[in-house]
Amino acid sequence: MNVDRKVLQEIGEKIRAAFDAKDAAREEALPLSREVIRNSANAIRAIHREEYEEARALMDKSAGLLSQIDRALTQHLDVYWAGFVHDAQKEHAEAHTTYALIRREPLPDPDALGVSYAAYLNGLAEAVGELRRHILDEIRNRGAGWGEEMLSAMDDIYYLLVSMDYPAAISGGLKRTTDVTRSIIEKTRGDLTAAIRSKQLEECMGRLEGRLKAE
Repeated sequence: MNVDRKVLQEIGEKIRAAFDAKDAAREEALPLSREVIRNSANAIRAIHREEYEEARALMDKSAGLLSQIDRALTQHLDVYWAGFVHDAQKEHAEAHTTYALIRREPLPDPDALGVSYAAYLNGLAEAVGELRRHILDEIRNRGAGWGEEMLSAMDDIYYLLVSMDYPAAISGGLKRTTDVTRSIIEKTRGDLTAAIRSKQLEECMGRLEGRLKAE
């Protein structure tokens, strides 16, 4: 059987045109997603430094970049769900939830952020690690009792995450992230317990010293 070369050529040209369009969309979206990740990391760094205006500006910029990604990949959903968009959305969600938790503000809704639910939950889980860093920094100034409030928020987040018992394909590998979250919480609980006991011992020693001097 002979292949009709003209038909074969037409098929090849059609496929090549589709692949060119898909590749162009990917090349447009990929650097944008990397910029979102960089902005989110810098926003979290600014949050820990209490540079909240800078953090908000970086998160707003990331929101615009995510909208550009959505437009670029509207006709290429296979590329959209390839993984790098999820990573960018996850980091964006982490920055926003870290900001809200540290600032004692309501958590942002995933729909308002324009991120997938899986990306939101994974970002929220990673925000727990940022809370640990914040707690360890702040108990030096505010005392261990203050850290217990933040630990309670971490527990609440964990209970939500562990209730999302779905396959990795749906949850974006949330179970593995949740396991890491649990480990972070337990380490933080241990650090807080040690800080509280150290403070109690310090107070007891102070009282004993005062009595000895009085005698």
